[in-house]
Amino acid sequence: MRVQGPRYAIYYAPDVDDPLWRFGCDCIGYDAEAGTDCAVPQSPTLSPEDWLAHTQEPRRYGFHATLKAPFHLAEGTAEHDLIESLAQFSAARKAFHLQDMDVRAIGNFVALTPLNPDEDLQALARDCVTHFDRFRAPLSESDMARRLATPLTPRQKELLQAWGYPYVMEQFRFHMTLTSSLPDSVRATMVAELAQRYREEVRRMDLSIDGIALFRQDTRDSRFRIIRRFSFNSRDTIQGRP
Repeated sequence: MRVQGPRYAIYYAPDVDDPLWRFGCDCIGYDAEAGTDCAVPQSPTLSPEDWLAHTQEPRRYGFHATLKAPFHLAEGTAEHDLIESLAQFSAARKAFHLQDMDVRAIGNFVALTPLNPDEDLQALARDCVTHFDRFRAPLSESDMARRLATPLTPRQKELLQAWGYPYVMEQFRFHMTLTSSLPDSVRATMVAELAQRYREEVRRMDLSIDGIALFRQDTRDSRFRIIRRFSFNSRDTIQGRP
C-alpha cells in the first residue's frame, strides 16, 4: 500500500499585508503563513479559553476559502508538478472583486461570505475542482465514511464520488470560516462580535480575488501551512515555506 504522505489544498487566502489576513488569523488564533499561534481577541463576552474552544476547527486549516478541498497526491504526481500546474493556471486568470462581504452564520458556524452570488467566483471554484483533479488521490475508505456520516443530499453524494468533496459545482458557496460549529446561544454572540470587528479592523466590504494559495498538511495531526502563493495574470509565485 502506498504511503499517502501530506495533504494539499487549494485555497483563497488574503495577502499577508491585507488587514483581512490579520483579522482572520487573529480571530481563529493561527497564522498559516508563519505557522504560529496568534493571541486571541479580547472579548467582552467570552474568556480566552472559550474563544479558543469555539475556533478550534478553523485553526487546523488556517484562514481561507476552499477552492479545492484537501487531498493526497495521486500516484505518479509530485508536489513540484502541482506547483507548476498552479503557476500556469494562475498566469492565465484575471483578478476580480467580490462586493458586499459580511460576517454571517452558515448553518452552525460563522463565516465571512459575499451577500450575493458571483459568476467569476463560481467559475474559479469550478475550474480549480476540475483542472487539478488529476493530482487528487481517491478518498480512502475512512475519509469517504467520514464524509458520508454528514447528512448529504443525493446530488452532494454524487459530487463526493466524482470529485472527492460534496460542496462543489452548483453546491459551492464561498466562505471564510471563523468558528467551529456552535450552539445557538453562542453563535448569535459570535456573529455580532465578529461582524463588528470586521467593520472596525478591515474597514471595507469588498474583496479582491487576485490569486490563490497552496496549503500543505504534513500529517493528519498537524495544521495546514501555506507553501506557495500564486498571483493571477503573472508567472510569478510568492514563495512560502519550502
